[in-house]
Amino acid sequence: MKNILSGAVAAIALVAISAPAAAQTNERHYASPGPIPYQLTNPGFLGTIAGELGVLAQVGTRYTAQADAPGDTETATPTVSVVFNLSGSVNKDCSFYSGNTPSARNIDFGVIGVRTGNNENVNDAFEMTGPAVANIESLTAGCNFNNEVEISKDDIRGLVNTAPGGFDTNQFQANIPYSVAAQWTGVALNNQAAGTPQSLTVATTANAAQKQQGAWRSDMQIDIVAPAVTAKGLVAGTYEGVTTLTLRAL
Repeated sequence: MKNILSGAVAAIALVAISAPAAAQTNERHYASPGPIPYQLTNPGFLGTIAGELGVLAQVGTRYTAQADAPGDTETATPTVSVVFNLSGSVNKDCSFYSGNTPSARNIDFGVIGVRTGNNENVNDAFEMTGPAVANIESLTAGCNFNNEVEISKDDIRGLVNTAPGGFDTNQFQANIPYSVAAQWTGVALNNQAAGTPQSLTVATTANAAQKQQGAWRSDMQIDIVAPAVTAKGLVAGTYEGVTTLTLRAL
């Protein structure tokens, strides 16, 4: 089965809108090509046990996606919508299992809280109450030849409000910087050795990063962190950004 994000490209789209609190993302998916093929999407108690038994028996894989962020200090009216879209194609053979349905890649941060209390100090008003964090883990990822792992953002500013209206640039900003960090097990380029922990990070101030290595297969964890913006307040509106994860056979 290759509904594993077969290929080398995974695009991560993050969208945040001020809004009332909404349900957070809590995705759990299992799949196995055999001996008894199955797909379990957000199963109940018994289904989760069955999926975990498949992972322990090394005949199945698991995908989980969870996201959360602190809420407002006071009741607020803005809306938040976060979209996480992954897609890919394959050249030689790179794989990334990203769940059984497109909705598995829709990651909702929930409300990205800002300080909305009327008793806040003016130097703190409308600043983020805490970081926005998303964690993605795939138990099946890799390439079967020398390859390059690349993470890139479409805008170095991070999540950007493209229609912020007018605002005092000394006091407000219309972007939320974020970092992306990936971890997996692999080897150096052209090296034949036992795999060791590997990592790749795109900082909040960077636009892209790459790492070349030899063939590998392992789980991969991706952490997306938008540190709290505290130097300035955030302009209300829709914040969007696209991050692309590419596994490229060389």
